[in-house]
Amino acid sequence: MIVRPASSSSSWSRVHSSSQVVSRGVSCFAAASGAVSSSSPASSSSSASPGASTSGDVILEVSDLHARLVTEQGNGREILKGVNLTVKRGEVHAIMGKNGCGKSTLSKVLVGHPDYEVTSGSVTFKGEPLLDLEPEERSHAGLFLSFQSPVEVPGVSNTDFLRMAYNAKLQASGGEELDPLEFYGFLMPKLEQLKMDPSFLQRNVNEGFSGGEKKRNEILQLAVLSPDLGILDEIDSGLDVDALRDVAAAINGYIAAAEKDESTNTPAMLMITHYRRLLEYIQPNVVHIMLDGKIVDSGGSDMALTLEEKGYDNWM
Repeated sequence: MIVRPASSSSSWSRVHSSSQVVSRGVSCFAAASGAVSSSSPASSSSSASPGASTSGDVILEVSDLHARLVTEQGNGREILKGVNLTVKRGEVHAIMGKNGCGKSTLSKVLVGHPDYEVTSGSVTFKGEPLLDLEPEERSHAGLFLSFQSPVEVPGVSNTDFLRMAYNAKLQASGGEELDPLEFYGFLMPKLEQLKMDPSFLQRNVNEGFSGGEKKRNEILQLAVLSPDLGILDEIDSGLDVDALRDVAAAINGYIAAAEKDESTNTPAMLMITHYRRLLEYIQPNVVHIMLDGKIVDSGGSDMALTLEEKGYDNWM
């Protein structure tokens, strides 16, 4: 049976409107589009079944998910070939795998990118079916995706962008929007938590930013929207050691602040990466190995060390 495409192209094009606020991937830019247009310790090292999780309430359940690329010429090759994944609230998961194994495709399918069509399987998010939702609805439900290569948005300041995104989320949940002064009072503690310079707020979104600044700006957007599940797609790509340390510190700061905030649920994080070095700074509860469109093994944080020592041939 053919399941509906992950999202309609018209919806995604609304999210990626270049005439207003250019989209930042589903979870922040989808929220902004709506405004414009209307760390835990690692788990035991014992191996678990592929996709398995260990504690807390299930927030994301991916079952036998198959998806293929959609091209201008028609349907392309199948990329996801039966992904199973369970993520529970408050957990940090890492997915590692070779180039082209389907890691980033999984993240895009979860947030509703129209270039991919789900052909079978199911996804539930917070107990509700996810695949029938439009990208902006997935964002408002509490899903966030960071960009591998964050785009620049000339002419739109970070403050204005973040306020539009946050107010779109409030509006979707029936809350009252914040005026600029109220939002400034809300935003400043976020900057302090992430140890970010307030000058970030007056700069245009990612314009002239270094690689590290762009990635830290993604984490600021994450902190403002406070999703239930944050998907970090190769947040470490293109960063030197110092920049990686700064970005990891921002992520850990966000997680620690969320854990202390009794008014919010502890978020779950799903990190996609090629390299163990990210996991030296952000320790995951579960590490998954992905090969040829499937998660083939799952275990504790020491699995990343095994991967570095033995390579993917250990799972071939």
